[in-house]
Amino acid sequence: MLLPKGGVTWKSAKARLPPWRAVLFLVTRTRFLVSVALTGLMILFWRGISRSASEMQSFYCYGPPKSPMDMSLNEMVEWNSHAQSPVLLNHHEAYEVNSSTISQVELNGINSSPQAVANNERVLILTPLRDAAHYLEKYFELLYKLSYPHHLIDLGFLVGDCKDNTLEILLSELKRIQEQGDKVAFHSATIVKKDFGADVEMSVEDRHSFAAQGPRRKAIGRARNYLLYSAMKPEHSWVYWRDVDITDSPESIIEDFVAHDRDVLVPNIWFHRYRDGVDIEGRFDYNSWIESDKGRRLRQTLDPDTVLAEGYKEYDTGRKYMVGMGDWRKDKDEEIELDGIGGVNILVKSDVHRSGINFPSYSFENQAETEGFAKMAKRAGYGVYGLPNYVVWHIDTDEKPGNLGGRKAY
Repeated sequence: MLLPKGGVTWKSAKARLPPWRAVLFLVTRTRFLVSVALTGLMILFWRGISRSASEMQSFYCYGPPKSPMDMSLNEMVEWNSHAQSPVLLNHHEAYEVNSSTISQVELNGINSSPQAVANNERVLILTPLRDAAHYLEKYFELLYKLSYPHHLIDLGFLVGDCKDNTLEILLSELKRIQEQGDKVAFHSATIVKKDFGADVEMSVEDRHSFAAQGPRRKAIGRARNYLLYSAMKPEHSWVYWRDVDITDSPESIIEDFVAHDRDVLVPNIWFHRYRDGVDIEGRFDYNSWIESDKGRRLRQTLDPDTVLAEGYKEYDTGRKYMVGMGDWRKDKDEEIELDGIGGVNILVKSDVHRSGINFPSYSFENQAETEGFAKMAKRAGYGVYGLPNYVVWHIDTDEKPGNLGGRKAY
């Protein structure tokens, strides 16, 4: 096609366009209108299909046509890798429970630390009592002097099988102490009354005889457990077992003990015995000991229900007793690891008891009560320690003749 010499101009282009009537005739023809309408419908139909496919993709289930219970491990992994489970969040306000019948116990903040006073850690002092009226005045005199803040101390007593007026004296002493208020009164006091049917009265000598040890230790174990589970509360960080017949102990004993940060800790137990005006400083507690090979071999020969009792000629275990070590004039913080402990004075982290470590009223590894408690604690992985140079003084108890079989008591 030849272009004009002057290039493309409006006039030249206009001359080549079809007449407007021809264009109007074309667009008004039925065939043209039908073609346009069909083209529009196809476009709308295609857009609708594309949108539906996109929306359905959110609900697309990937996986083999079978129950998840019938899938192989590989099919399950592949199925989960394609999972697109939607996360639905339902934000709401916190629940506020006002019912008096619903309570919540929070133990996460209850710790037993060497900084017990600074952290306001509560201590529970527990004492089982039987025919103890004679000792209660001295007991409360020493309790009164404890330097650990009294508002952080709770007291717990079990009174059972008494033939004297132990309960009346106990109530009188507690009333006297608690009514003084200020820094003297303790946070609370709980008295548990429970008789175990121990109706036979025994003299001091008979009570400490070998024949009485098995039944006696089992009965004391039961009493300790009843007292523990009745008096211990969620807020207690430490449990301090203290016998009623202590004659002297340091006023700072609780602070001294918690500073060691041990699961179970006991002092050495001695007594004063005067002969011709001379104090011979007798050794009392043979229940705190270190196991020996001889003792292990002996246990292999015993019936599982036999309860070993230390300090008697009937069973020579060869164990090393803490009463034969130490001196109260030396470093009071020196520690030794023990396998058995006595019950005159024990400090226990509350979590040890909460974990189920109690005082077996049966033969546990041929031991019962406090010695069984030590065995059980060590079996559970807790540390049991003694302080040979830290002495707590017990009443003087004359041994029944022949108990030791030639071994010295002091």
